[in-house]
Amino acid sequence: MSSSLEDRFARLAALKPTRKHAAVQDRLTAGGSDEFDRLAQLLGGVVGRNRYGEHLVVRRWYSSPEPCEPSAPALRLLAPATPVRKLRKGERSKRVGYLGAGSAPAQYPSDALERMADPAEWLFLDTETTGLAGGTGTYAFLVGVAWWEAGGLQVEQVFMRDYSEEHSLLLELARRMAERRVLVTFNGKSFDWPLLETRYTMTRAIKPQTPVAHLDLLHPARQLWRLRLGSVRLTELERYVLGSERLGWHRRDDIDSALIPQIYFDYLRGGPVEPVASVFRHNQMDLRGLAALTGKIVSLFSQTETAEASDQDALELFGLSRLLHRRGETARARLLYECVLRAGLPSALDRAARRELALLAKGERDFIRATSLWEEQIQKYSGSSESRGVGLAGKFAGALHLPRAEVVGAKHALPLHHPYKQAGDSDDGFRACLEAYEHLAMYYEHQAREHSKAAELTREALAAVRRALRACPERGPGVGWIDLSRWRKLQARLEHRLARLIRKSRRPLLEPDFPEARGNPNESNQEPRKGGQILRPG
Repeated sequence: MSSSLEDRFARLAALKPTRKHAAVQDRLTAGGSDEFDRLAQLLGGVVGRNRYGEHLVVRRWYSSPEPCEPSAPALRLLAPATPVRKLRKGERSKRVGYLGAGSAPAQYPSDALERMADPAEWLFLDTETTGLAGGTGTYAFLVGVAWWEAGGLQVEQVFMRDYSEEHSLLLELARRMAERRVLVTFNGKSFDWPLLETRYTMTRAIKPQTPVAHLDLLHPARQLWRLRLGSVRLTELERYVLGSERLGWHRRDDIDSALIPQIYFDYLRGGPVEPVASVFRHNQMDLRGLAALTGKIVSLFSQTETAEASDQDALELFGLSRLLHRRGETARARLLYECVLRAGLPSALDRAARRELALLAKGERDFIRATSLWEEQIQKYSGSSESRGVGLAGKFAGALHLPRAEVVGAKHALPLHHPYKQAGDSDDGFRACLEAYEHLAMYYEHQAREHSKAAELTREALAAVRRALRACPERGPGVGWIDLSRWRKLQARLEHRLARLIRKSRRPLLEPDFPEARGNPNESNQEPRKGGQILRPG
């Protein structure tokens, strides 16, 4: 316990700001050898200088990954959909370019669109910090940037050898960001860039160069590969999506990112410089992996024909379909959903794909395709009269459990924590079945006007819900994928729908009150009328 407390106090002491170049003078006078020069020689770096002091700069050029050419469809998907700021009273609107589709398209100034379309304007950013908690006590001691140049990737890393060099590091970063205004990161919107903005604010002297556009690849990567990998850490994407052979490097000798803060603290206290060199290599591989991932996503988003995507992984295509759906690219999303269903998916994901496709078809008023998908959902879950409405203890009760090795190795294996397996395969199938019943009942009631058919479907769904409530009272307040209160609300909704449908099915047939159908109004045998229409027994 005491050693743990001592280590914590040592970390706090390392975070205390030092006087300018105090660490430099201590090393020069105590050791007799300049550790800073040794680190520069080990990394092949140089000492950079500006008006705020010095810093260490390491530059490398790599022939791979090669530059990518973003297309308009790729930019529409990469650009996040941000809400539009309302104009103040008397404020003139600027010329705005639009990216994305749907009810909330992303909007950028026209000069930002031009810069985003030019890959030479992209600046890749990755930082190494003294902690992951953020806040004013966290420093970005190593800032790595990269950009496309001469057919390859130019990597530049700026390192502060002690805390007094932070101003110099931040000024150098501001200069690089002024040259290239489109920022590309991996989880940089949530961590790297907010941390750097905090450090700029703490200086009270250096103004940050705000990017005109910030493309963060974490969210597209989650949509595309989380279903297959579970985790979308950059190292796992390099291994299982990009491929180490195609990248030209591997991380077998890489250090754990959790050890990086302690390595820097040890260096500040006079420790060896070799572990710091491994931190530089880790940052270089992160930047190269980020650039390669950008090329992969841009290539995937640039595909416009379904035939081009037919040979890809079904889980990857399903993720792309969902992303297109969220971005408002409904026509292309529907084509890819059809392609995914033909390729085949695990049962839980197959139900999710059919549900999304049915909703898209319904939105486009393609009720033939929508009803066929809902009927397939019911048939797949129910199968026979014995299993229909059994509920959570039915034939789908055994959920799929795969070890981690099988999750990443198998082509269609589902991670233990993927979003469509939180409640088990049986519960998800029961929910999809009930939802299909409801949608079919709505179609037959409001579109086909077959009230008897809609009532029959509602009765089946209501019977399944009642059976589930009777069969699982001992499972506590929650029953599978839905708690008891929501089950009862669902039951009440179905009962209300059924009562309405029964009234509609028993209502007399209404015919329009045409003059020729009305007959002679003076005749005594005129049929009764109500609301301008003739009533006849149905």
